[in-house]
Amino acid sequence: MMPIGRPRKTSAPRERRTPLPAGTRLVPDDSLRRFDGGRVLLGGSPLRLLRLRRDAAGRVEDWLEGRPTDGDRAEGALARRLIDAGMLHPLPGASALGPADVTLVVPVRDNPEGVARLLAATTGLAARIVVDDGSVVPLPQATHRHRAPAGPAAARNTGWRQVTSSLVAFLDSDTIPEPGWLESVLPLFTDPEVLAVAPRVRSLPGPGALSRYEAERSSLDLGRRPAAVRPMSRVGYVPSAALVIRRTALSAVDGFDEALRFGEDVDLVWRLIATGGTVRYQPQATVWHQPRPTLRAWLRQRFAYGTSAAPLALRHPENLSCASLSPFSAAVWALLMTGRPLGGLSLAAATSALLPRKLRGHAIPVGTAFGLAARGHLGAGRILADATRRAWWPLALSGKAGRRALIAALLPCLIEGCSYGHELDPARWTALRITDDLAYGAGVWTGCLRHRVMTPLLPRLTNWPGRTP
Repeated sequence: MMPIGRPRKTSAPRERRTPLPAGTRLVPDDSLRRFDGGRVLLGGSPLRLLRLRRDAAGRVEDWLEGRPTDGDRAEGALARRLIDAGMLHPLPGASALGPADVTLVVPVRDNPEGVARLLAATTGLAARIVVDDGSVVPLPQATHRHRAPAGPAAARNTGWRQVTSSLVAFLDSDTIPEPGWLESVLPLFTDPEVLAVAPRVRSLPGPGALSRYEAERSSLDLGRRPAAVRPMSRVGYVPSAALVIRRTALSAVDGFDEALRFGEDVDLVWRLIATGGTVRYQPQATVWHQPRPTLRAWLRQRFAYGTSAAPLALRHPENLSCASLSPFSAAVWALLMTGRPLGGLSLAAATSALLPRKLRGHAIPVGTAFGLAARGHLGAGRILADATRRAWWPLALSGKAGRRALIAALLPCLIEGCSYGHELDPARWTALRITDDLAYGAGVWTGCLRHRVMTPLLPRLTNWPGRTP
């Protein structure tokens, strides 16, 4: 067992990148906006500004009209730059990989019904490995067994180290993949720099209030938009409940960190990215997940997830923060929450007026720039509200201003509960939403105190918008 805080094996980043495979089509991210005849691009996650040469802008125009890449090195470098920025997403052509190139690995403990259901749904995969992690009653479907529970990381490591195929598909025993789920996953491995691909994990619908809430707010469901996975971005991690990885990539980083009981998947993904490779989120593929059956079990799970923040911060301090926002936005909301609304609104207006001047030389219209600044301040308010509910609420209870901030932080939950077409009534949806954050936050505090690290509780001040050189 590796002690908490000691970094796991990570291969050195590759200095020379391979060309993007010819025949790859590129589609824009929903955030992408173009100005100055296509020479200025704004979008991605985190939001950034790119200015292109005229010939590069022409290539982007061709891609957006449907022309695939042709394998040219300069073109491939530009495409990679925009894919890495989250402005474009790849749609590879036909893949030479198929089910015969994939081995399923299922870590399981005390869930024979789930394993049986999963194996029945994955008969298209000839190679399947089930690792019984010390079940009270040994599972008859298991191909390997731990005498005592060693944790999901150890179970996955036991499984993938028996694999000889080029790809390993991890699926938890409480998941069910949709038929054909690999059809949109495998083509992404045509790009040799793609090390792992995660499908969308959605919560199975059910009649209870908790099931209906999880169907909309599951922490495993990262949404409908594709993404390059990157810390501190829109999709900063992917869960190993459903994850396809190159076996060579797993070997290069020595697999999962068995010292981590929770967060071992986040740690693995971040170490893969640190090697210079790419991890992609592919929501066109869907795997369904069975949520916890009771409120108590669900709260225990949310608390446990929160405890992973501290050990992850010891390993990846640059990748964790409860709130990332600009100094201006932080000052605006500090003034508002300390009872100085005139000062806060004045600062918000003044700083919003600065951004059009900053972007004037990049052909960004004044109205667009002002709107970006205003939405940036509003977005920062939501980020701070989330951080208050999930990380700062114990401190907020200690003073009048803190209690005011905590009450304000609950308002977005109430607005969400009343504004959208939920299957659950607003009162119960809002109550579960708040309880969700508080349980996770209690886990964060417990982990921080246990490991004596405060990084997950600290905000990060950033410049906005980002501009690449």
